Amino acid sequence: MKKKVINIAVTGLNATDNPGPGIPVIRGLREAKDFDVRIIGFAYESMEPGIYMHDLVDKTYQIPFPSAGQESLLARLEYIQEIEKIDVLIPNFDAELFAFMKLEKKLLKMGIHTFLPTVDQFEDRQKINLMEFGKKYDIKVPYARTIFSLSEIFGLTADFTYPVVVKGKYYDAYIAYNPEQVQTYFNKISSKWGVPIIIQQFVYGSEYNVIALGDGKGNTIGAVPMRKQFITDKGKAWAGITIDEKNLLEMTDRIISGSKWRGGMELELMKTQNNEFYLLEINPRIPAWVYLAVGAGQNMPEALVKLALGEEVKPFETYDVGKLFIRYSYDMIIELEEFEKISTLGEL
Repeated sequence: MKKKVINIAVTGLNATDNPGPGIPVIRGLREAKDFDVRIIGFAYESMEPGIYMHDLVDKTYQIPFPSAGQESLLARLEYIQEIEKIDVLIPNFDAELFAFMKLEKKLLKMGIHTFLPTVDQFEDRQKINLMEFGKKYDIKVPYARTIFSLSEIFGLTADFTYPVVVKGKYYDAYIAYNPEQVQTYFNKISSKWGVPIIIQQFVYGSEYNVIALGDGKGNTIGAVPMRKQFITDKGKAWAGITIDEKNLLEMTDRIISGSKWRGGMELELMKTQNNEFYLLEINPRIPAWVYLAVGAGQNMPEALVKLALGEEVKPFETYDVGKLFIRYSYDMIIELEEFEKISTLGEL
């Protein structure tokens, strides 16, 4: 019997050395068992590699940056929806989520379904609120402070020992070994993402991550933990392996059941030499290594689409331990006319 075709819009097509989740999400959707897909890519810049991956993305539209405001985004989506009749939209960047969450009801009236965290859930796990979040769910979190100006940097020694981690409110994190380095990273991050800047105590150990999906009712639909095997100079996992770590699964269940988390999430953790896990941050969306979870038996992009459409989804019961992902670079050859088209018309 022929499977139904679902039109799905996906952001995060920047498959670079700091990859967005869009392409691995699409790969998972292409492998869905219960439906076929037509993929509409949403791009912010004309050099995002996913635009030109025609075996994965059927058509791409440029959309305005989040800084352009919700009305500009909504107007663009109304134009696209007239043409494409999108069923489900999956945003994949932290910085864009707030706008899409605010537009959720208007998008639904247009026929576009989403499955995103609530505004309260989004705010509770913000980096500036993470210490309170840890107390709420009995999870160890490194000590942190938010600063708003350069003048606060030299007073950090009263609360921290170096090194410290300097983080932006949305993206970017750098390890600083002295106040001068904190100042450099403060300027670098604040010029891109604004203030506040989060200063977090550095924790020595091995890096772990968990990808999870909550149904909005307190149930964990899926969860897969992995240990980073190779990390780039930007701190991104370039290789990782699924592990059997019940402590992380229990922690994830505790967060999802307590918060009634809705949608995808990623926990970033550090395991110390004393075998203690410290929660470094929570990303409120599917991470870029989601295809490892698909390969381990939990196709979370497929499950997320079903949840967005109001279908009942049974939780995944198992996943394969010892599955390894390794990223690689790949040179695509594209025609100049394609680049010109997306740059001038905003469509390809």
